[in-house]
Amino acid sequence: MIGIDIIKIQRMKKIVDRYGDKGLRKFLSDDELKLIKSVKTAAGFWAAKEACSKALQTGIGSECSFFDIIISKTDRGAPILSLSKNIMQKFNIFNASLSITHDGEYAIAVVALETLSPSSNEIK
Repeated sequence: MIGIDIIKIQRMKKIVDRYGDKGLRKFLSDDELKLIKSVKTAAGFWAAKEACSKALQTGIGSECSFFDIIISKTDRGAPILSLSKNIMQKFNIFNASLSITHDGEYAIAVVALETLSPSSNEIK
């Protein structure tokens, strides 16, 4: 399953200018907040979580919250996507990949989720 999202960085800037960390805490955990070095990074994380919810075909809501989607980074700064145990089991996910990019006024994220077929345990 694949999901993609794009956000105008200015939109995230307005949230940060108006609400500060309180605005970011609506979709980021404490550990994720520590990784935010700029509004561009925050926008990328937003796009990543939205892209993941689209790959799950749920959107953000009662089936999958922003906090079921966890973003961290490798030692080299590459993004890592993890999902809550509940989401992994519910959707039979065994692997998640994430790419985030920034270009001009936009942050874009693509998520690929690999699942097992519930009936045969084969990769879908």
